[in-house]
Amino acid sequence: MVFGSLADILYQWEYIGVFDFLLPFLLVFAIVYGILSSTKFMGENKGVYLIVAFVIGVLSLRYQYFFSSFLSELFPRLGIGLAVILTVMILVGLFIAREETRYWGYGLAAIGVIIAIVVIYQSFVATGNGFIGGLNSDFVGFIILGVLLIGLIIAVAVSGSKGDGRGDYTFPGWGFGPIERNKRRS
Repeated sequence: MVFGSLADILYQWEYIGVFDFLLPFLLVFAIVYGILSSTKFMGENKGVYLIVAFVIGVLSLRYQYFFSSFLSELFPRLGIGLAVILTVMILVGLFIAREETRYWGYGLAAIGVIIAIVVIYQSFVATGNGFIGGLNSDFVGFIILGVLLIGLIIAVAVSGSKGDGRGDYTFPGWGFGPIERNKRRS
């Protein structure tokens, strides 16, 4: 038996419905089963988890056109988003000292949330199901700016100062520096 190229095999899989039915079903089944078995929502009975996950997976195929087209729009965008996060992580690892990276996790999480919002919204728009009427791609920049400003405000509010809070600030060039407290008198 002679096989064609990998592209021929993928075309055959597409023709028989692997990408439209089987893979979306397996994705939903695995996610639902994983959530049910990790939360132990219904005790230790894995058979019930299998049946519930199977039923939800089959029911997700009911809206086959929307679901498979949404996934086909979502995952390429998700790959690009993950590449951006990975690039930022590599750059942080290269150029930021290890002692200074403790708050970069929050920044990376904020970048991840922004990317997730943009990816999900753009996937809905690409499938013709924009769930926020009148919001077009021009507003995505404003949304990102708003999220960054909120993140900056939260970061400033959460971060604490190392001083005692009594005005130990320097003003270079103004002729005075920090107030020296507990100065010994000679």
